[in-house]
Parts: sequence; structure tokens; C-alpha cells
Amino acid sequence: MLTVNAYAATSATEPLAPTTIERRDLGPHDVLIAIAYAGICHSDIHTVRSEWGPASYPLAPGHEIVGEVAGIGTAVTGHAVGDRVGVGCMVNSCRECEQCRKGQEQYCLKGMIGTYDAVDLDGTVTQGGYSTHIVVNEDFVLRVPEAIPYEAAAPLLCAGITTYSPLRHWGAGPGKQVAVVGLGGLGHMAVKLAHAMGAEVTVLSQSLKKQDDGLRMGADHYYATSDPATFKTLAGTFDLIVNTVSAKVNVNAYLRLLAVDGALVNVGAPAEPLSVHAFGLIMGRRTFAGSNIGGIKETQEMLDFCAEHGIASEVEVIAADKINDAYERVLASDVRYRFVIDAATFNV
Repeated sequence: MLTVNAYAATSATEPLAPTTIERRDLGPHDVLIAIAYAGICHSDIHTVRSEWGPASYPLAPGHEIVGEVAGIGTAVTGHAVGDRVGVGCMVNSCRECEQCRKGQEQYCLKGMIGTYDAVDLDGTVTQGGYSTHIVVNEDFVLRVPEAIPYEAAAPLLCAGITTYSPLRHWGAGPGKQVAVVGLGGLGHMAVKLAHAMGAEVTVLSQSLKKQDDGLRMGADHYYATSDPATFKTLAGTFDLIVNTVSAKVNVNAYLRLLAVDGALVNVGAPAEPLSVHAFGLIMGRRTFAGSNIGGIKETQEMLDFCAEHGIASEVEVIAADKINDAYERVLASDVRYRFVIDAATFNV
């Protein structure tokens, strides 16, 4: 076993604090990664505070991980020491079910194994990227193209793929009207990706305070949802709306913005239930759907797409001792647009 420095939560109410965690010895198909940067996702906060159900403590979160291969198992063929690599929201799956065979491991019928707070196939509880090193099966390790700066690549492993997958699945591209609800960690990636795919992009944000940023990132239009006129002006407009907000919203108001056959896709995951009026769906043959990250193949496709189109997350790099402050700033929407932890500071 390898003992490494980390930051972890000891309960749902205590701040994260320095600690050590154990990483398994390298198996034949394992890759040891020296972590360079780890992004902070709203999911980390929900999980460590047991807002999505009881978590296992101590818990080191983090599923936006980039670093360098520091060691490989004897049977590893796809990665070599020194490679730039990343790990996203999952580290294993059953490999046998229909969804795994399709390359959609995120929908594994036996339950995909999350990067943290999940039980791996060997019975151990997974620990995430708020640490100096991680050991991951080679099939769940991704190549990070040289064209993407390390620190800006980390959030792509969650925020990037979480928005790329529904945009691809619902056909964002030339001739399509796409709206993005919220311009935060997920939303800013959705804008950049939808623009690069050729769609006409509209940001729907609570206020206009980030309008200049949204237009710079590729949005064609920007509206404030706090203005009731927005919902009248845009009624029946969009082929696809991607809701990136992790708080309760008025789903029915957004459904009315869809064109016939349009889809409202939730990628934000609020803890509270969302209420939907059936007639909002029936009268326009509309769809209310959800989407969960992407499979390994699609995640690699997303990284390569970002490298090709010069897309990266916009980040604020912090030291490990600022994690708890960063959590509060995320909840206050005080970040543009993703916090990324410098993993070297876990050793301080």
C-alpha cells in the first residue's frame, strides 16, 4: 500500500482537513498517477455534506484529476511513465452489462464505480483526487492532449464531459438553437462547446453581470431570467436547453421556451425534487430529460475536440488550505469559473 497526503472530510459538518490516505499497490492493469491538479465540482460539496445521501467518512473528494503517469502495472499497454493523463468521475464498472459493452460505463446496470465514496470491485471505498497520487485501472485513464494546459484540463473531466455528452446526444450543431441555463462551472463549458459545434447559443442567467464573459465565450445572445419579459420573448424558441444549475428552478417556465420536439436536459443535480406539469410536455411534444457525464470513449473524444478547437475551462488555481473557502465561494457563485487545486500544496 502507498500512503499519500490528502485533504478529506471527517463528517458532513466538519471542514476538510489535511490527512493521509492509502492507495492500493499496482495491479497488472493499474496506473499510478502523480496528481498535478484537481478541480472542485459542486458534486464534491453535495457529497461531503451528505446532501445526496449518507457518505462514508473519512472522504477525500475530487473527480476532475490531471497528472503524470508515475508507474504502470506489468500488463499496461496504453499508458507509459511520463504521459499526461486524467481521471474523471468513475474509476471502474462491471465491464459486462449491455451499457458497459456499448461504451456507456456511466450507465452501468450494476452501478458505475465513482472516483470517490464508492465501493470498488475489490471491496474498498474509493478516495478521490484531493491527494498527491491515485491508482486507477488503465481502462479508466484518459490521455490529456498537450494543447490543453494542465490546470485548465482538470475541469474538462467532469464539467466538460457533463455538457459535451448531452450536446452531442441531442444534436447541437449548425441550424440548432441551444440555450444554456446558468453560466458557472458547467455552463461556461456548455457555451464554449455548443459554439464550437456550430449551434446558435443563448445564455439564460439570473442577471446580466456575466454577459460580457458569455459573449466572449461564444454565446450569440444573453438574457436575464430575473426579467419576466425574457420568458415571453423567447417562448417556443429552442431546440435544446441544457440546465446546468444545481439549485431548484421553475422547470415549467423553461419548458415553454422549447420549440416543438425540443428537449430540456438537466445536468445540474439539485438535492430537491423538481416539479413538472404534464401539459408543458404534451402540448409541444417536448422532452424533459437528464444526462450523466459520458463514457470513457466519449470523454476521450471530448478532450480531443477541446484540443482541436482551443477549448479549455477558465480556472482559479488555489492551494489546498483554501479548499473550505472555495466551497463557500462556489455556493455563493463567487468563482469564474472553476476552482482547481494545485496538488503540490497537499505536501505543504
